[in-house]
Amino acid sequence: MDAGRGGLRGRALAWVESAPVQRFVVGVIVANAVILGMETSPALRDAAGGWLAVLDQACLAVFVVELTLKLWGHGPRFFRSGWNVFDLVVVGIALVPASGPFAVLRVLRVLRVLRLASMMPRLRFVVEALLRAIPGIGAIAALMLILFYVAAVVATGMFGERFPHWFGSLGASLYTLFQVMTLDSWSSGLVRPVMEAYPWAWVFFVPFILLATFTMLNLFVAIIVNTMQALQEQGAGAGHEREAGAPAPFPGAAAGGADPGLVALGDEIRLLRTELEQLRRATGAAGESAR
Repeated sequence: MDAGRGGLRGRALAWVESAPVQRFVVGVIVANAVILGMETSPALRDAAGGWLAVLDQACLAVFVVELTLKLWGHGPRFFRSGWNVFDLVVVGIALVPASGPFAVLRVLRVLRVLRLASMMPRLRFVVEALLRAIPGIGAIAALMLILFYVAAVVATGMFGERFPHWFGSLGASLYTLFQVMTLDSWSSGLVRPVMEAYPWAWVFFVPFILLATFTMLNLFVAIIVNTMQALQEQGAGAGHEREAGAPAPFPGAAAGGADPGLVALGDEIRLLRTELEQLRRATGAAGESAR
C-alpha cells in the first residue's frame, strides 16, 4: 500500500513539474496579472466586474491545485526550497478572507505576479544573484550612509541659515542631498540658487555628486555583476559535475545553463583523460609482454 502511494505521489509530482504543466502555470500567472490590472479600471469593473472576479478565482484555484500536488509529492522536503515557501506564502495570502482588518490583503493579490520569478529559470538566476550580493551591497550601503550623514551635517551648518527649506535640519538636508544624488534638477533647481548666495557652494556639491552618484552607485552595479558572473561560472562547473552524478550546488544551476566555451573545454579535458588512460594501459601491457 505504501509503495503504491509513493508511486502515485511520484507520478503526481512528475506531472505537475513537467514542462507543459509549468508552461501552463506561467500562462495562468500572466493572465492573472492582466486580470488584476483590468480590475483597477472603474469602467472595466462596471462592465465586467463579475467575470473578472470569477476568472481571478479560477486562476487562484489553479495555483492552489499546483501547490497542493507539489506539497503532497515532496512531503516535508517541500519546505527545504525557499522558492516553494515563497510560492506558498504568496498564494496563501489570497486565501485569507479580505474583510475587516484583513481588507488590505486584497491589494496584496498582485504579489501572485511575482511567482514568475520562481517559475522562470532566468529570473530565478537574477534573484539569486541579488540575494547573494546582499552582504557586499550592505557594506556599500553603510559606507554611503556615512557619506550622507557627514555631508548632511556639513550642508546644514553651511547653508541652513539662508535655505532652511532645503538645509534647515538634518532630515531636510538628507532629503535634499538624496535629490542631488538622483540628479533631479540638481543644478538649475537647487545648486545654482544656493550659489547665488554662496558662490563657492560648487566646491561642496560637485565632489558629493562624483562620490555618491558616479562612484557608489557604480560599486553597487559592479558587485551585482560580479555575483552574477560567479554564479554563472558555478553553474557551468555544476553542469559537468551533474554529468558525473553530483547534485547541483544551488537551485538555479540546473536551469541556468552553462557557458558553451566552458562546456567545450570540459569535453576536451575528458577526452585527454581518456587518451591518457588508454596510453597508460597500453604501456602497462607492453611492460608485461617484455617481462
